[in-house]
Amino acid sequence: MTSSLAVFIPSLDGGGAERVMLNLADGFAAQGVKVSLVLVKAEGPYLSQVSSKVELVTLGSRQKLLLSFPDLINYLRREQPVAMLCGQEDANIVALWAKQLMKVSTQMVAIVHNHLSRDAQTSTLLKRQLTPHLVRWFYPWADKIVAVSQGVAEDLVEIGLPKDKIQAIYNPVVTPELHDRAREPISHPWFAPDQPPVIMGAGRLENQKDFPTLIRAVAKLRQQRPVRLMILGEGTKRPELEALIRELDLIDSVVMPGFVSNPYAYMARATVFVLSSIWEGFGNVLVEAIAVGTPVVSTNCKSGPAEILENGKYGKLVAVGDVMGMAEAIAQTLDCPPAPTELQRRAERFSTAKVLAEYRQILQIT
Repeated sequence: MTSSLAVFIPSLDGGGAERVMLNLADGFAAQGVKVSLVLVKAEGPYLSQVSSKVELVTLGSRQKLLLSFPDLINYLRREQPVAMLCGQEDANIVALWAKQLMKVSTQMVAIVHNHLSRDAQTSTLLKRQLTPHLVRWFYPWADKIVAVSQGVAEDLVEIGLPKDKIQAIYNPVVTPELHDRAREPISHPWFAPDQPPVIMGAGRLENQKDFPTLIRAVAKLRQQRPVRLMILGEGTKRPELEALIRELDLIDSVVMPGFVSNPYAYMARATVFVLSSIWEGFGNVLVEAIAVGTPVVSTNCKSGPAEILENGKYGKLVAVGDVMGMAEAIAQTLDCPPAPTELQRRAERFSTAKVLAEYRQILQIT
């Protein structure tokens, strides 16, 4: 094994940031780097997907991030990894506090997965509203700050972080396993032959993802042609989305199966994938969809989708919250889909191999 790398994240819940951190850990381990995945809580649907080459470390028995602070300090003092990649804002700040207190030589890299200004403007949580201020105070302690898109990098500069510490590196979404998993069978009847086209969305059922706009767009589209909508993911807005589905008389044509362990198999069988978000940091699901050759439509939100799709070259972009615009873009994509091979070639820009090479340029690991 070569130099040691720690990847720190609170848990392996089923979100995009957790998937990225897991891909980074597994990817570096596959390249022969000694990797420890450091968790506050060893739980979440991705836990079973951790590579056997990655050492799993749980910080004591405490279940809260702040309470785990002494355990993180002890870990850094004991193991002294060459570098630590931190994901999620709370974890980033706690890790930077630990480094500042201990004066360890570990290179701290804070990864920013979201457009923090937009998140703070729309959130009702005080913690999220304060995040840009906390980031401005504490992130300068990082050795490097990785933004998952150019849009996130620009936002961090506007927040007040030093530009020379910020590096935009896209997420490692396309793994060697993705295409194998996309070919796995699924038994949902909607994907049987001669069934209507399936429009798909995926993500946490929260305000950020704006699934009401997608549901309303599909309702408009169904006035012209038979289509169905499947939304993968779980979250607090499920009751509101189910009420909207009933209100629009879509019970038989919209389904929300919850979190699925292998979304790629569903994406590969969807006719069109739609990202309806109000804002993003990057938009992993767009890359996952084009990687399996499925056409996509996305809101032109801050930030990520326009970068992934090269300003509409690889998928139509519509204004945030535009129901009619989204319905029309889906219809046009159904009528004239791009070639799957063209989409898959674009997705290779976000392969694990390419992204890990960019991380190696900023990490002090060999």
